[in-house]
Amino acid sequence: MRTKSPNTPSTRRALAIAASLALLTLAGCSENQAVPPAMPSKPTVPSNAGDHAVEVGGHAKEESGHAEGGAVRLSDVERKQAGVRVERAEVQEVADQLVVTATILANQDRLARISPRVPGRIVRVHASLGDRVAAGQVLAVLDSIEVGEARSAHAQAESEERVALANLERAERLQVDQIVSQKDFLRAKAEHDKARAALRAAADKLQMLGVGTDGGVSTLSVAAPFAGTIIDKKAVIGELAQPDKPLFAVADLSVLWIEANIAEKDLSRIRAGDAALVTVTAYPQERFTGRLTYIGDTVDRETRTIRGRIEVRNADGRLKPEMFATATIQTAARSRAIVVPDEAVVLMSGQPMVFVEEHEGFEPRAVQLGERVLGRVVVRSGLKPADLVVVAGTYAIKARALKATLGEGHAH
Repeated sequence: MRTKSPNTPSTRRALAIAASLALLTLAGCSENQAVPPAMPSKPTVPSNAGDHAVEVGGHAKEESGHAEGGAVRLSDVERKQAGVRVERAEVQEVADQLVVTATILANQDRLARISPRVPGRIVRVHASLGDRVAAGQVLAVLDSIEVGEARSAHAQAESEERVALANLERAERLQVDQIVSQKDFLRAKAEHDKARAALRAAADKLQMLGVGTDGGVSTLSVAAPFAGTIIDKKAVIGELAQPDKPLFAVADLSVLWIEANIAEKDLSRIRAGDAALVTVTAYPQERFTGRLTYIGDTVDRETRTIRGRIEVRNADGRLKPEMFATATIQTAARSRAIVVPDEAVVLMSGQPMVFVEEHEGFEPRAVQLGERVLGRVVVRSGLKPADLVVVAGTYAIKARALKATLGEGHAH
C-alpha cells in the first residue's frame, strides 16, 4: 500500500488552518482582559473583638483610640484612664501686656560695700561668702596704727579733763572762803573748758574712725550696717585693708530689682505702678509678681530703649542677682479674648495645637497664641466661643494621634 505524501494539497491546507488557529489563540492570551475577582468568603467575627478592628465587606472598621479623618476617638474607659477633661471656651477680658527682657539686680538701696575708714592689718575674719548676717554683726577685726593713736589721744584728753575738773572744784571751794582771787578762779575754769573741748575732739576723732573707746588700743571692727547676705568677700587674714578697697559686700535680697529694657515705641503703653510678672529659666513654671516702680528719663542712644525697674519680693531667696529674666508688664489697656490653661496647648510638628471635642472624637486644632498670664494663655485665633477644649489629658490624646499617624505612614 502506498503512503500519502505530506506535500499534497490537502495536507498543506490542513497545516495552514492549524497555524492560523494557533496565532489567534496567542493573540487572545496576550490581551489584558479583566478577570472577575473571586467572591470573598463571609468574614468571621471573633468573640473578643471588643474595640479592635473588624473587617466588614472587605473594609476595616476603625480601632478605638486611633484617628479617623484627623480626630482621635477614645472609649469611655480609655477617656477615664487618661484623665481627659474638657472646658467650654469662653471670651474673657484680659489686660494688654508688654513683654520685655530684663536682668535681676540686687536692691541698690539695700546694698553696702564695706571697707575700713583707715588702713589696718586684718587679724580676724568672722564671716564668709553667702553668710546671712544681722545688723551690727562684726565681720572682721583689724589692727590699725591710726586707731591706736586716736585712742591714746582720747585717753590723754580724758586724764587732762579730770585734772582740770579737780582744779576747778578746788578753786570754787577756796573762792567761797575768799582764799583765792577771782582771777585764779577764772583761770581754773578756763583750763577746765579747754580740757573738756580737747576731750570732745578726741571722742569725735574716734567716732569718725568708726571705733569706740572700748576694746583694744589699736583694734578696729568692721560690722554689717543692716541685715543681709554677704555676696562678696575680699577679707584675708594678714592682708592690709585700705579705705578704697571693700572687704565685704552685703545685700538685702528680700526685695530685688528687675531692670527691664523698654522699647521707645512702647513707652506710652506703661506707667509707674503697673503690675508685672517675672519669669526665669531656672523656674519655668513659676511666676513672680512685682510692680513697675520706676521708668527712666533718658533713652539709650544705641539700643533706643528706656530702663524700667520692677521690684519683686524674694523672701525664699530663689531669685539671684544677674539672672536673666522675662518681665510681662500689665498695662492699663484691656481687650477680650479666649483664654485656656497652659496644659491645653501641645506642640505638634512645631505648631501649637489644642484638641476640641466634636463628632464623637477629639480633633486637633492649630491655634495662634498670645500672652501667658498665671498659668493661662490667650488664644488669638483658631478657637471660637463654646468650643469644648481638652484641658486635662491632652498629652495622652496627643500620643494616640501620633501613634495613629505613624501607623498610617507604615501602612502606606
